[in-house]
Amino acid sequence: MAHDRIALHARDVRFDFSALRTDWIPGEPFASHLIDVLHLLLPEGERWFVEVFSQALPMVRDDALAEDVRGFIGQEAMHASSHQGALDHLGEAGIDVSRYVEQVEWIFGELLGERGLSGDAAREWLVERVGLVAAIEHLTAVLGEWILHSPELDAAGADPQMLDMLRWHGAEEVEHRSVAHDLYVHLDGRYLRRIRAMLVTAPALIRLWASGTAQLCARDPELRGTPARRARIRDYLRASRRGLVPGPMLFARAMLTYLNPRFHPANHGDTDAAVAYLAVSPAARAADGGPADGTPAEPHGGAA
Repeated sequence: MAHDRIALHARDVRFDFSALRTDWIPGEPFASHLIDVLHLLLPEGERWFVEVFSQALPMVRDDALAEDVRGFIGQEAMHASSHQGALDHLGEAGIDVSRYVEQVEWIFGELLGERGLSGDAAREWLVERVGLVAAIEHLTAVLGEWILHSPELDAAGADPQMLDMLRWHGAEEVEHRSVAHDLYVHLDGRYLRRIRAMLVTAPALIRLWASGTAQLCARDPELRGTPARRARIRDYLRASRRGLVPGPMLFARAMLTYLNPRFHPANHGDTDAAVAYLAVSPAARAADGGPADGTPAEPHGGAA
């Protein structure tokens, strides 16, 4: 747990999506919408993370881990809020994904929600859900690492406001990538349960992501009457070859890495790159009281 440990804090970021195009990667509606699925999944999912970790926090017997869990909760709550803003913008653009969002709400609110349990059964269900969060967090950290090293998106002219949100979020995912795993190990740590969580989580996320991409493309008014209205696997492979979306091998390697009994997230990912981006992110700088244009901030008074 000591590897790459830094103090986690939530940044009160703000993003303005009022001028955002539905193809915020110009001329690439499929790639834009594949990444947009994050806005459909994450608001409800990350609110669920916050609920699960808030319930687990009183069970933590290590002060450093408890501090990390509180930092994780704060960051995930802000992530949910930021993606909700992007989701609301999709609705304002005429893309109705309300049925998909209702399905996501059912998954996290009902299927993975409270079950009226008590005693040992309640604790086991809580630990099971912490294990699921740990599996998801490994995948989101991998995505965070990818978005921090995606110059192809800049070269394609991707919207800078959306890129900043994604990279701010990705950097924080890399920052706190060890917390869910450390909490799971602290509460239980059984290898087979950890692997089972990933074997449940990964296929479910792939299916949800494919469905979300298809629905966004089908319901985008800008794509009406065009071939792009139908999402196809070849569109994904083409976009991944161009570096506009994460490719299938990225996820395959992430899965194989997780199978290692000695796996620890601190050994995967670049904390320095995450911290470096947060130092120049316009939204993160503004949240921390610095200028948002990348110019050096005035030094604060007092000792460092």
